[in-house]
This record gives sequence, C-alpha cells and structure tokens, in this order.
Amino acid sequence: MEKKELPRIEGKLRSKYLEIPKEIYKAKGLLIMGRRIKSVIFTTDIAIIRSCNADAVFAVYPFTPQQVISQAIISVAPMPVFVGVGGGTTQGVRSAVIAKDAEGDGAWGVVVNAPMTNDNIRMIKSSVDIPIIVTVVNDQVDIAKRLAAGASILNVSAAKDTPKIVRRIREQFPDVPIIATGGPTGESITETIEAGADCISYTPPSTAEIFAGMMEKYRAEENACEKVETRSKLLEALEKL
Repeated sequence: MEKKELPRIEGKLRSKYLEIPKEIYKAKGLLIMGRRIKSVIFTTDIAIIRSCNADAVFAVYPFTPQQVISQAIISVAPMPVFVGVGGGTTQGVRSAVIAKDAEGDGAWGVVVNAPMTNDNIRMIKSSVDIPIIVTVVNDQVDIAKRLAAGASILNVSAAKDTPKIVRRIREQFPDVPIIATGGPTGESITETIEAGADCISYTPPSTAEIFAGMMEKYRAEENACEKVETRSKLLEALEKL
C-alpha cells in the first residue's frame, strides 16, 4: 500500500519547532496509561519542551532532584513527564519522598539513575503507583533482580554499547518494556530499534545551538533586506533627477 503524506497544520508563529528524528517513528512504542509513546525528549529546558513534537519528557538532570523543578516542568509540558528522583548521591527515603511528590504533581513515571540499589527501588515501588523507569548503563546489571525489585520499564543508556545491551535484554526478557538512547544519527536510532527498543530517548541540541543556527539565517535575511532597501533608495534618487 502506498504511504500517504500526513496533512500538516501549523500556525504562522509556531511553524518553527524542534522535530524529533523521523527514524524514531519506526519504533513500536509503549502504551503507558493509555497513551502510546515512541519518543522521549531528554531535557529540562522549558522552551524546548514547549516547542517540540516528542511524545514525552525525561526531566532528569545531574543534580539532587528538587520538587520545585519537577513541578515547574510538569505544569508547562504539553506531554507526559517522567521525573528523575534519584541515583548516585540521592538515595533512600529522600528518593521515595520525591517520587511520591512527583506522582502527586502529575508525573507519569519516575526515573532512577545508576547507581541505585534494589532495596531503594522497592522502597519507591511501595510509595507510588506510576511506572518506575530504571536506568541500565552497562551489561553488568542483573536485570532479573531489577524487575523483581519493581522496575516497570528499563531505560538503557550505555553510549555506543546501547544496541548490544538492548539486544541481550530482549533475548532474555522478550516482553520487558525498553526505552533506549538512540544516538546521534538516523542509522544509530534505527539500529537501536532493530535491537529491540520499544521507545527512543532523544537528546536535543541546546537552545544556544538552535539559536546560533537561526541567527545565521536571520543575518542573511537582514543583509538581503538592506540590499533591497539600498536599491530602492537609489531608484528613488534617480527618479528625482
């Protein structure tokens, strides 16, 4: 059957937005609380969150999680938000409390980074009813124990080894939901999906990088406008002679 082009409806002022790589649409997706999610954007930048077409947000950052940050992101995001609640320096009861607060604020799931103990995952599981997304960073992780502790979804983030680890997990656990980093290219995203990832997390360029590209275009347009304006003034001057 011939593929039909989807109709595109855009506002004049909202025609510029960040689109996720088209290869991500090849993913099967995850059905989370009735919503199908194929793409998760990895950012806490509110401007990017409000100006992208991702299905969900990973609100995870390299500092101790703070409820006020997750509250702000959840309040402005037009899509589901998965909130980072611990891993590394943030562990124990604090992670469980942050997870419970995130659920109360409207998060669709909580993310725990590595390192994180299984006891800690069990504590979080006893505190919330939303999915717990457990990050897998290498092939040394005991997946069976993570699942037994309460992991709902695995988030494979192992740089260049991600497809290999996804494939190994999928062979051993055919039905486990997997989100995985897709890498920087369409080829790496496709490879990760073919390895068995259900959903792809995408790290967007920063607002500074996006703005730099836009400014190049704006400068070129400004130069063109100035040339047209100069030419018009010359024509006007010649007509007066």
